[in-house]
This record gives sequence, C-alpha cells and structure tokens, in this order.
Amino acid sequence: MASAGQMYPSGPAEGVGLGESLSIHGSTEKLSSSAVNRILMEFLMYFGRAMLVFYPVYLTGYLGLSVSWVLLCMMMVSWWKKNRQWKEARIGTAIDFVDNETHLVNRELKSALQMASWVHFPDVEKVDWVNKVLEQAWPFFGMYMEKLLKEKIQASVRLSNAALKTFTFTKVHFGRIPLKITGMKAYTHEVDQREVVLDLNISYEGDVDIDAVVKEPITAGVKGVQLKGMLRVILEPLIGDAPLVGGVTFFFIRCPTLQINWTGMTNLLDSPAFSSLSEETIMDIIASLMVLPNRMCIPLIDQVKVDQMRFPLPRGVVRVHLLEAKDLVAKDTYMMGLVKGKSDPYVKLRVGNRKFKSKTIKENLNPTWNEVYEFVVHEAPGQELELELYDEDTDKDDFLGRYNLDLGEVKKEKEMDRWFPLEGIQNGEVHLKLQWFSLKDDPSLLTESSDGFACAMLAVYLDNASNLPKDHREITENHKHGKHSKEARLTKRAACPNSFVEFSIDKNVQKSKVVYANKDPVWEEGFNFFVHNIKTQQLCVQVKEPEKKTQLGILNLPLSRLLNSSNMTVDQRFLLEQSGAKSEIKLKATLRILTVEKPPPKIILDPPPQPKKPGPQTNQGGKAPESTPALSSNAAQASFPTQAADSQNGYSADYSTQRRGSFLASETWHPSPSPSNIRRFDSHSLLSENSIASSRFDLSEGASYPEAIRNHQGSFGEIHLTVRYATLRKKLIVLVDSCRNLFSCSENGTDSYVRLYLLPDQSWRHRKKTHVKKRTVDPVFNEKFEFDLELEDVKNRKLDVAVKNNKMFYTRERKDIGMVMIDFSRLDIAKGITQWFELTLPGLKKSS
Repeated sequence: MASAGQMYPSGPAEGVGLGESLSIHGSTEKLSSSAVNRILMEFLMYFGRAMLVFYPVYLTGYLGLSVSWVLLCMMMVSWWKKNRQWKEARIGTAIDFVDNETHLVNRELKSALQMASWVHFPDVEKVDWVNKVLEQAWPFFGMYMEKLLKEKIQASVRLSNAALKTFTFTKVHFGRIPLKITGMKAYTHEVDQREVVLDLNISYEGDVDIDAVVKEPITAGVKGVQLKGMLRVILEPLIGDAPLVGGVTFFFIRCPTLQINWTGMTNLLDSPAFSSLSEETIMDIIASLMVLPNRMCIPLIDQVKVDQMRFPLPRGVVRVHLLEAKDLVAKDTYMMGLVKGKSDPYVKLRVGNRKFKSKTIKENLNPTWNEVYEFVVHEAPGQELELELYDEDTDKDDFLGRYNLDLGEVKKEKEMDRWFPLEGIQNGEVHLKLQWFSLKDDPSLLTESSDGFACAMLAVYLDNASNLPKDHREITENHKHGKHSKEARLTKRAACPNSFVEFSIDKNVQKSKVVYANKDPVWEEGFNFFVHNIKTQQLCVQVKEPEKKTQLGILNLPLSRLLNSSNMTVDQRFLLEQSGAKSEIKLKATLRILTVEKPPPKIILDPPPQPKKPGPQTNQGGKAPESTPALSSNAAQASFPTQAADSQNGYSADYSTQRRGSFLASETWHPSPSPSNIRRFDSHSLLSENSIASSRFDLSEGASYPEAIRNHQGSFGEIHLTVRYATLRKKLIVLVDSCRNLFSCSENGTDSYVRLYLLPDQSWRHRKKTHVKKRTVDPVFNEKFEFDLELEDVKNRKLDVAVKNNKMFYTRERKDIGMVMIDFSRLDIAKGITQWFELTLPGLKKSS
C-alpha cells in the first residue's frame, strides 16, 4: 500500500536559547534546556527508586540476615498494595455511583433485565403490537421453517458432499418463544420520498430443538439459540397501486451476535476450543446472505427488478489511511510478570464483510504503519469502520483497544484527519486519515493515481448462465467431433454440472456460491472491484466445476469498453468461450469514477457593527495604534461561525460578544489603575479588585500574544467538555476530557493544560487546572473538577475555560491558546451537556 506522509502540524520552536541545544545520536533533533532538565530529573527519580528497592536487599546481606526477611517484607508490601487498591476501588466505585447514578442504574438494568432500546433512546419506538403479531404467528413460522429445512436445505446439504448423501432432519421444532423486537426506528425525512427505512433491534433467545442424522450412527443437533442485532428493513418503491409497496429488502448492517447450544456429536462444538470456530463459521454464512453488501429481497410486484433491489450501487468509497498509534498498553512481560516490556501491535479493520490486517510492528508502544485501505460503503449513515488493535503473541493475541466510527460522519465531513481514543482499554490512541469518494458516471472526471490508489469502482451483478457443459471432457469431445456431431449428441450424458463463477481483475479474485446439478444455474450475486487502470485492466470471468476446478467457460471483458457504453453500464448475455455451443452467461457490469468532494464551506457571518469609542493613550507618543478600534477580519471570521452554530446551547456567542466588547472598550468601561502597559479584561467586569489571576490579564499591544499566534489564520482547536449537576451531592461536575487540533507552539507540539473559573469567582484559590500534557496537539486529560453549589446558584454562573501553553520561565507573552465561555442560564444543567467546543481568542489583534 502507498504510504502516507506525516500529519503533525508544525510551528515555530520555542524555549531554545543559544548554546542550550543538544543533539541526540547524531540526529538533527534539538533538545531545549527545559527538556534536558526534565530528562535529568526523571533519571534521578529512577535512580532514587532503584536505590530504595535494592538498599534493603544489600543491607540484609551486609548484616547477614536470612533472605526470608526480604521475602517477608515483599509479601507484606504486596499485601498492603493489594489491600489499598481494593479499598480505593471500592471508594471510587461508590463515588462514581453517586456521581453517575442515573447512567449506572440504566446500564445495570439494561444488562440485567434486557431492557428495550426504546427506554434509552427517544427516537426508538416501542412496538408491542408487532411482538404480539409475532407471538401469534410463531407456530406457523415454525411450520414454514420445517418445510424449508426438510425440502430445500436438506437436499442442498446432500448435494454438497458425497459423505452427506444420507443427511436427514429428524426433528424440527422452533419452540414457543418467539422473536422479539425491542425497538424500532423509522427514517422518513432522511431518505428518498419513495422509500421507508426501518431499523429493528431484534432479540431472539429461543428454545429451538433441531435434530439431524448425518450418517448412522452420527447425530447432530441444536437446542437453544441466542441471536441479537439490528435489522434494517427497506420498503421501496412506494407506488400508487395495491399493495402500495413494490418490494421489501432486509439485511443486517453489522454482523449480529450469535450463541448456539449444540447437542449430539456436535456437542463437541460447545467446548472452548471449538465454540468460537463454529459460531464464526455460521456467522460467515449469515453474512453471505444477510449482512451488507448482501440483502434478502421479496419483490411484491412484477415490475421491480430484483438486481436493483438486492444489489443497488454503493453510496461511495472511503479510503482509510492507518498512520500511527501512541500510548498503547504494554502487554508483554518478563520474569513472570515482574518486568513490563512493550507490545507487538497490529490492527484489524473491517467494514461489513471486507476485512484487512495491518503489518505487525515489533516492540513498540508508538507504532507507525502508514498503510492505506479502501472500502466500499453501502449504507451511510449506518455502516461503521470497526478497528481493533492486538498485541501479537505466539499463543493468544492480547487486546489493545477498539474504535468504531460511523461512516456517515466521513460522508458528511468528506475528509477527517484525527486521533481517535481507543475504547475497552486504559489508554491509547490511533491516528487515522479518512477520505470520502463519490461515485460518478462522467468519464471526464477520470484521474488515475500515481500512488497505486484506485481511480474507479466496478460493480458486477451475476445473474445466471445457460446450457453449460457437464464437464471439460464434453467440451473436448464437442471440439473434436464438431459442435453438431451425431456422436457428440449420442454420448452426451443426462447428468447436470455443479458450477460456480470466479471473477478476477489482476490479483483480486472473488468467487460466487456453488449451484449444484444444474446446466442453467442461477446465482443472483453482486461483486465490487477497485480499478486502478481502466485502459489496461480487464474483467476475467471463469465458470468452473468445484470438485476438479476445471473450466466450463471463459469470458474476458475489457474495462475500456464500459467507458464508451451508455451510463458506463453493460447489461446483456455473453457467449462463453471454450465452452458449449450455446453456453451463455448473463451479467451486468457498471463502472463508476471515484471523485473527491471538497468539504462544504463554512458559513461566515458578518460581525455586528461595533460602536467606535475613543481608545486610551499609550506610551507611543500618546496615540493609539490603528488596530485598536476593531478586530482583524481573520479573528472575526474565526470566531463568528462558532457563535452561529452554537448559540442555541448558550455558550460561544455570548462569550465572544462579551469578550470582544471588553477587549475593544475595556479602558472606557472599566478604567484600570494599573500601568499603561497592562490592561485587564473580563466579562462585565466580574473580576475581583483584590485578586487578579495571571490568566485574566493581558499585556499591551505589541507583546500580548506570541508572534506565531498573532500570525495564525486558522482554528486554534477544540476542547471536549462534559458538564452536569449531581443533584444528590449538590455539586457541579466538570469533566475535561480532551482537546484536538490545538495550535502547535513548537515543532514537537504543545505543552498544554486547561484552566477553569466559575465566574464571578476568579481569585487564586478558586482557580482549577489540569495537569500538563506535553508535546501533543491532541491532549487527553480525563480530569474531573467539582464545585459546591446549589442548583439555583449554578444557573446564575458562567464557566470560563482556557487552554494554555505551559512555560518553564516567566515571559511577557500570553499563555492562552484558546478560550470558551459557557453560560449556564441558557442550559438545562440538570440534564448536562457533552460536546466539542471551538476555541477562540476574541481579543487577538494583528501587530501594527
């Protein structure tokens, strides 16, 4: 795969003085004096801990004491640590329960009582009437399934293998417990007007009892099945005649979960060694039938084409750049777990039934892959990119985290380049770049990539074949004696061939299902291929016999032919080569060009006119600089879209307006007794006069911000906050989760922390701040802060949040990277809020 470039933003280096740099192993990377001090401190702390551990051992040997004393002390210390951890865990669980009582109760009830999804999601409806219909119709469904298994499935199993010729279902009973629908969500406004889309959350815990005889005396059976998943049902097209719906399509967007209780000889499959294998095999069968891109279709009128229902063109293509990961958990240990090593991480990626596995990076907690994968997307929103990280081991690979991303977000944003936090693990992040490609039928948009990426997509619908020869010998005899030879007709056998179709474009090979004992097989399957060079590549179609892999017919279709076809589509019967005299195959091939769409432009609102006020005199000849009366256009454009988008939530618009006004006219509204080179600003002068925090005052015009920030034209980043009120404890809880895409203050990123004030309290003792996260533009804090307040008092407060750049030494430049003001009077704080907030610097001015 093609490699991707480094995605880190770069900025000017800071804190590196003359003669204070250090080269590491001959590289060009430089270390500042602060970094050298930090490394020395870490080394001294490590040396001190080592002395603390090994000095008692040395003292024991020096005094001639027994080693048993050392072992006893180690056991006592281990017991104390375990006991301490157990107590802290109990206390932490109790505190977490008090803070998140509603969430924890709902989660426990959901897991213990199997509560329906409509309890948790207001847009999911409770459908008791459907469950009553299913309960009433379940016995008849069992009768239908018994006929299906005995008449069709049993015959297919017997034909699939010579050893299964006596396979027989002896008992088929689907029990009394019907399938349940725990919730249903209907889409009407988000889809086409001629269709209705339903998402059904199904849950089946049935008392199924099925017995079969494989071959005397070998028996097999199933007694109990659990199946859970989300089934999407599409009613299309809506028509003006009875039955009002042209057809019904249903499928699983993601693979459902399955548990089976085996009986008979297959009871061996219940053992841990085989249970996952057996269930995974059955899930692959279900995926081949009912998991995207495969669909089950029931046409209700003759005018509906089954191929368009079962295999519509995909929504688009997503290109995933797997770049790197960081802060992964170390799973490898040495010396019986006493010494922690690193991990050998690799990644599994999956969209629908298409799966990839990355290369393994040996002994690295911050691996770099730079690999690219392409996926066809059939439903967006709906389908997800499923990403899992593992540590490769000789016995069993250790889990390192997962992340699921709805591809509807990629379709909406067109391009994403982010760090995603891994779930199900203590820490770890993965860096992905995702691009959305639309499918167009305009040949002029064709642009072949020099990096080996796909430039087009080919969708093939395999319908059927006719007059296939029995085997390769019959083809040879026909060619030897002539196509219409009397001898060939007399020697022709009545048996029909087993056949499947193999499609290939270069090294990409896909196979259809096998149709048994039929010279006119019907497959009705769809396939998708990525195309890299339309002029030279061709689709190779081979009809084969499954037992001997012999060819029954060949077809070569150049892809350049599709460029000149109507709608870039070919739908016809093709005469097979090296086959029977009248052997044909019917298929439909559609070519689509991959086109990059630019992200939708952000709407920039013009700022409201600000009244011009006389500015204060400065130390430059008694004249105020020209930039004082108004903000720069870039600063206004950077902050106002956020106000327009988030004003309903009650935070950014009011904050930016207040900040802007106080920046522009703070000298007029609130004269400051401080020297002229320092000016205070705040929202409606809520700052107390006797305690001014360093984050609440700014320096004068030329040195208020670092030059890099003053010259920055784009966004300063975003911060993810969770704010809620714990009613029982009467506390306001603020969770500072993380930031993303922060302004990079140096080549290695930014040493950032978050400062909080609950206005109007702005003294030093009321200030709260997180720990410093070094050398990253996507810091993850996960820190919680509490304020003791009554609910009514909270509604009259505002939360002032600032992301700052940590500096080792005093400087006259401001530390702010971005700010957010949240007005609780405009929020339902009892319900809480969790979202990303745009960081702004409303008082930023260009240097004169």
